[in-house]
Amino acid sequence: MATYKKRGYKPKNKGEEQRFDEQESTTAEVFSSLDEGASKTEAWVSKNQNYILGVIGVIAVALLGFLAYNQFVQKPKDANAANELYYPQQYFDQALNATSEKDSLYNLALNGAEGKYGFLDIIDEYPGTKAANLANYSAGMAYLNMQKYQEAITHLSDFSSDDAILGAMAKGGLGDAFMQLNQPAEALGYYEEALAHSTNDYTTPKYLYKAGITAMELGQNDKAVQYFQKIKDEFSGSDEAKSIDAFIGMAKSGQ
Repeated sequence: MATYKKRGYKPKNKGEEQRFDEQESTTAEVFSSLDEGASKTEAWVSKNQNYILGVIGVIAVALLGFLAYNQFVQKPKDANAANELYYPQQYFDQALNATSEKDSLYNLALNGAEGKYGFLDIIDEYPGTKAANLANYSAGMAYLNMQKYQEAITHLSDFSSDDAILGAMAKGGLGDAFMQLNQPAEALGYYEEALAHSTNDYTTPKYLYKAGITAMELGQNDKAVQYFQKIKDEFSGSDEAKSIDAFIGMAKSGQ
């Protein structure tokens, strides 16, 4: 057990006095070492202070530049892009609900009219904005509905979102495009990505069904049964569940 020297305390014998002397010597060496280290640090800082101040200055300038860019460039750019998106989105929504001349409406949404930007203009003029990202989604879906599948793939691949519905729809749209291009293996991969993106009553049964059909086309009947069974067990109220027993039977017969 260590013995600590109290103020006014005198060693009882020479052995104890020697231990106190050794302790004081060790303590002095420690403080001496710390003082020496501090002196070296101070000397290094003094020698390199111009370099240190320069680095700090660069970091400060970069931070101020980023804040200024975000405040005076990016935010106004985002606001302008969002305003521009309103016009083509109206044509896109009209095309979705139209019974005729859908392609004409989609073209207006893509290319704009009357001096207004379309989705493609927004993508080119406002890169890096949320509006440009959304424009990629809408452009991709427009091309998909116009049966221009390669263009749909290009734009849907450029879209990213954490939104449960839009993210799944974009992946599912890519699956539809590859399916139409007779590339079922790629299509199944995207349907599965759509399923992994989120679980909800709208997109999940839709892509379980498409994944099951595609798996059957690829001869993966075990996987198809799993997808169809999940519709029956977990989404029995969906449209896809209405004839799901027949598809389960077909998939099982092909195992």
